[in-house]
Amino acid sequence: MTIQTVQTRPFTDQKPGTSGLRKKVPVFQQANYTENFIQSIFQVAGSLNNGLLILGGDGRYFSIETIQIILKMAAANGVNKVLVGQNGLLSTPAVSHLIRKYKADGGIILSASHNPGGPNGDFGIKFNISNGGPAPTSFTDAVFEVSKSLTEYRITDDQNITLDKPCTVQFGDMTVEVIDSVCDYADLMQELFDFDKIKSLFTSGRLTMCFDAMHAVTGPYAKEIFSRRLSANVGSVINGEPKTDFGGGHPDPNLAHAKELVTILNSGANAPGFGAASDGDGDRNMIIGQHFFVNPSDSLAIMTANAHLIPGYKLGACGVARSLPTSRAVDKVAETLGIECYETPTGWKYFGNLLDDKRITLCGEESFGSGSDHIREKDGIWAVLFWLNLIAVKQQSVEQITREHWRQFGRHYYTRHDYEGIDTDAAEALVADLRKNSTNLAGQSFGEYKVTFCDDFSYTDPVDHSVTEQQGIRVIFDDDSRIVFRLSGTGTEGATLRVYIERYITNPEQHDLDTQQALSPLIEIARDVAQIKTRCGRDDPDVIT
Repeated sequence: MTIQTVQTRPFTDQKPGTSGLRKKVPVFQQANYTENFIQSIFQVAGSLNNGLLILGGDGRYFSIETIQIILKMAAANGVNKVLVGQNGLLSTPAVSHLIRKYKADGGIILSASHNPGGPNGDFGIKFNISNGGPAPTSFTDAVFEVSKSLTEYRITDDQNITLDKPCTVQFGDMTVEVIDSVCDYADLMQELFDFDKIKSLFTSGRLTMCFDAMHAVTGPYAKEIFSRRLSANVGSVINGEPKTDFGGGHPDPNLAHAKELVTILNSGANAPGFGAASDGDGDRNMIIGQHFFVNPSDSLAIMTANAHLIPGYKLGACGVARSLPTSRAVDKVAETLGIECYETPTGWKYFGNLLDDKRITLCGEESFGSGSDHIREKDGIWAVLFWLNLIAVKQQSVEQITREHWRQFGRHYYTRHDYEGIDTDAAEALVADLRKNSTNLAGQSFGEYKVTFCDDFSYTDPVDHSVTEQQGIRVIFDDDSRIVFRLSGTGTEGATLRVYIERYITNPEQHDLDTQQALSPLIEIARDVAQIKTRCGRDDPDVIT
């Protein structure tokens, strides 16, 4: 093995977002672009020197090439050992678990999550720290600073290694072990949930299910867990073969992009009783029943209310956290249970300190993500198993469980409107003006709705006391309704303006309204307050969830 020092030039656009660095594939394919960013990570992550690294991703286009680059650079930068998933595949939850199980010094995840793949699609590189969670802002800021002045990187001249079967290879002084992508994670799930009780649902014929892996990383996990270990019905996993372009689809588990699953669950009396989907890297989930969709915010609330029924959480939740835009349904549960409920900025990394400090057991985001203290990432398969275990215990359908919850805690009608690919300057100006005018909105009336409070959300971490500002504009009305405006950090082109709208209703007789119709007055208020049509040139959102 020969270590080479390659001269390069710095790039100015390698600032990681909330989930690492995401760009179009051709950007990463530029000469030295990927190498520069990886070198910047190695220079900041000093613990990787003579340490253990976990490596894998969702299998999207350019993943295998990047894994080979990282292995050679890891050897050149003093890493002692790398565990890499077979065929380069490791879901984001699996990486988090492997870091924690094997006490690794960090992990590199190759994914752009729910974004499309393919030669002209999206690609991403994310670093997770030793607790298994996403690197904090201090780390990613340091990586960005290094990247802006980097003039060389280190790499070996080793040959590429085969990733299609478990094996152990030496790269000089560094050991590379190709491991089964699924086994460790599946074993963890079997520790948390009552697999015997869930299995009995399927073997007795009381339940059939359909899980849409969306040609993404969870296909192998779903086949092992649902088909093999739980003996789910034939055809329980669809789109289960990972593809570099996700079969030409958009691996985002929502009603707009998981249309095949929705059609199957709405196919009539013989439709499966339970449906679910996960995203590109396996950390998001969608839960649906026959002709019935479970809003992710409601899902978190239902999990929190029923955690004590699940073997891995039999003591219930000690606390719960949700991101700012997530509906306040879980707040009502926490109040009833007498546990703390934390409101954080968007981004899973903000839950890390709360989990490590044992302040919370469960956490979730409205963007189809939920998780617990078992790892430090959101976890799609975990959420599906939680619901299956709940169905097995309660002997109720998805709809019955949800409606029972609404009767006890009230219903939060909730929607998110995404305006994608809009001009970045226009979007930033819109939010800046909302921020500037927020104090003037309090006291104003819009039809039947009166604004009681409006601010730009700021979060002080109760553990390390760090402050994160300008996280979204909150507009709260006198009937407990709410609108939140924020710009997303997960896209790769233009800007995405996200508008979150919720209305709280306790009367069970009003729990069967169409969501968009129930929220229509607030939707119009949101458009008018932000002047979305005038500023962004959009009559309607691109995606409604």
